[in-house]
Amino acid sequence: MMMRRNVVSLIKFFLLAVFTVFLTVVVFRYVRTSPNHEIVTPIAVLVGIDDSQKNLIDSRQNLNDHLYQVNGFNAALSDEISMNRSVPDIRHPGCKKKKYLKNLDSVSVIVSFHNEHFSTLMRTCWSVVNRSPASLLKEIILVDDASTKVELKKPLDDYIARHLPKVKVVRLVERSGLIKGRLAGAKIAKAKVLVFLDSHSEANVNWLPPLLEPIAQNYKTCVCPFIDVIAYETFEYRAQDEGARGAFDWELYYKRLPLLPEDLQNPTEPFKSPIMAGGLFAISAKFFWELGGYDPELDIWGGEQYELSFKIWQCGGQMYDAPCSRVGHIYRKFPPFPNPGKGDFLGKNYKRVAEVWMDEYAEYIYRRRPHLRSLDPGNLKEQRDLRARLHCKPFKWFMENIAFDLVDVYPPIEPDDFASGEIRNIGVPELCLDSKKRRKDELVAIDVCIKDNPKIIGEQEFKLTWHKDIRPKDRTECLDVSKGGTKAPVTLYPCHGGQGNQLWRYNVEKQWLMHGYSSRCLDMDPASKKVFVTNCDLASATQKWRIEKVNMKAINNWDNVGPKRH
Repeated sequence: MMMRRNVVSLIKFFLLAVFTVFLTVVVFRYVRTSPNHEIVTPIAVLVGIDDSQKNLIDSRQNLNDHLYQVNGFNAALSDEISMNRSVPDIRHPGCKKKKYLKNLDSVSVIVSFHNEHFSTLMRTCWSVVNRSPASLLKEIILVDDASTKVELKKPLDDYIARHLPKVKVVRLVERSGLIKGRLAGAKIAKAKVLVFLDSHSEANVNWLPPLLEPIAQNYKTCVCPFIDVIAYETFEYRAQDEGARGAFDWELYYKRLPLLPEDLQNPTEPFKSPIMAGGLFAISAKFFWELGGYDPELDIWGGEQYELSFKIWQCGGQMYDAPCSRVGHIYRKFPPFPNPGKGDFLGKNYKRVAEVWMDEYAEYIYRRRPHLRSLDPGNLKEQRDLRARLHCKPFKWFMENIAFDLVDVYPPIEPDDFASGEIRNIGVPELCLDSKKRRKDELVAIDVCIKDNPKIIGEQEFKLTWHKDIRPKDRTECLDVSKGGTKAPVTLYPCHGGQGNQLWRYNVEKQWLMHGYSSRCLDMDPASKKVFVTNCDLASATQKWRIEKVNMKAINNWDNVGPKRH
């Protein structure tokens, strides 16, 4: 018994000795690593960021900024979101009850890309695979338009081989552009229906059957999905609106027309649309090639949506938007890639389309873009022969029967503006409205009036147009207010001609620039030089503005002047 106690005591002594030595070593080493030999506060209770953490955060921020600049959207956030993510089903409730034809043709989905961010490209593929009936998805063809990013080479091939057996990659040896990339994919496609998607899009629930059924009923049909918005900063998925008809103005900017009364009666049924947006659509391979595909002499991008839309309608086909098919699309903050050095390829494309398909209406394009008159569009014989061979209708027929209300909203000859010139504040008369030559989603400001101080660099010439929007002179970005409440910021956004967020009216008597249909006025803070919209106040001098030139005849006839809304 005594021996057992001694053994236990010996063991306790030994363990205590070992622990004491261990503690001494730890404390000694810990104190030695502290530069002032003071007790070091455990990291768990430190407040703030030490140098190593700060360097890590700075490094990560630099990487995030770099990814943003090379992609035009928040690519770092994209990498943190699952490539296999779900998206909200925002279809009209009636879409969930619709039944479609049992026997629909399968599709080849064609995605042309150049230096697309890896996670957004793969999210595009995963969305198609996950939300398409397996029997309808024959293949996804990725056309690599001479990308230079390393991750889009072998790593992309390896990832696809492991996870996406229906995806194949075709690589172009030199940069050819979106149009030729799509043609390359279409030439090797095996399915009866071609679906073209952009490389930063996400298909929504059951998106394919609504595209395919109208084509099954008439193969000379092109069908476009509703295009939803994937926010470039947050990747939030939301609706753009509940439908509009595609159109154009006479500078060949894509525009939209309101739905017709008959289109509103059944919000789940496809409706006719004069012009496609261009990025997302389905068409039978047979009809696509009967139309000659895209004009192969169109360079890079631009104008192809007009060329194909005109061909479809003028050459015996039809085009619909399908409300029950929805696809999200990232609208980049800015175009991140330099265009290949091929001169004015966009002007050349526009002139090819105008000369081949628009007949005498091309003159209206040249009035708005006079430099196109002297531009060489290249050889047009093949395209003109195609039009003759297909017995295509004249453009006048298209304007009178398909886009019959376009001229009411976008007249070929632009009427006079309501007002134009410098917009000077009355309360602080040395300050003028100034766009600072900024672009989409950037804030409008105020600054010292250039006419008082020519050394000021800015953009202070504006016009209150016939469309009832305000835009910098010779620009197509408009003053836009998308938020409610007090002090709502005023930003620049591409002019859409639909009024809404871009509707402005000048009250000459009160010298107010009134926004929308509410009693909100343009105001400014001279200290911060910020411009905003807030409740109109007769006592506020900073809400009063003097516009240099005012067309009183048009102003006094406000309700009868401007776009006609059907």
